[in-house]
Amino acid sequence: MIEITDLQKNYGSKRAIDIDRYTIADGDMLGLVGNNGAGKTTLFRLILDLVKADAGTVAIQGTDVTHTEDWKDITGAYIDDGFLIDYLTPEEYFYFIGRMYGLKKEDVDERLRPFERFMNGEVLGQKKFIRNYSMGNKQKIGIISAMLHHPRLLILDEPFNFLDPSSQAIIKHLLKSYNEEYHATVLISSHNLNHTVDICPRIALLEHGVILRDIDNRDGQAEKELEDYFELKAEGNEEPDNHVE
Repeated sequence: MIEITDLQKNYGSKRAIDIDRYTIADGDMLGLVGNNGAGKTTLFRLILDLVKADAGTVAIQGTDVTHTEDWKDITGAYIDDGFLIDYLTPEEYFYFIGRMYGLKKEDVDERLRPFERFMNGEVLGQKKFIRNYSMGNKQKIGIISAMLHHPRLLILDEPFNFLDPSSQAIIKHLLKSYNEEYHATVLISSHNLNHTVDICPRIALLEHGVILRDIDNRDGQAEKELEDYFELKAEGNEEPDNHVE
């Protein structure tokens, strides 16, 4: 699904991303973890062609994302509330997204039904613009809009931010079910190790723009490895910058 090759991104003298080679297969559910400034959001923005790489390539289904926009038809993403059109109501926004992908109003209504518990009666029918919603409800609107057209590739940056514990539990279930039902490739980043380990069979540890570890988490083994790593970091020990091939 995604092939990253010799990818570099610099901001001034700081190298934000430096990945030699990394592959994400069809149907993978990958959790990207790392401290603040590790490069998680920058990597997602490079995959989505929202920022220009200084070197290297990202290919989705074998095609460099900078050479075509065909991959956008099968991709859904939510990075932050800048993705939203905040002078629309949620209903208007969802129908707008639906029209972009050839969905009729009744199709959109049908696809919103699985999210009713997630929305908790606080999103639809409120008769107000998105800009007037809480950050938590903006987060819900963004996540739902990214999933509305049933993309084969779903990318969510910090999807658990701003959500209350009940909503966090619901979206974890929805994401796992979505990955299984549609065999979709799902990429999430999170500061919360517990949430990531709970739902992602594969974990990538990113620090200083480098993927240090690629952990098979199908048996839940990643939690202790990650906790040990971040405990060592907190004590001042440094991890060598080993690229994942």
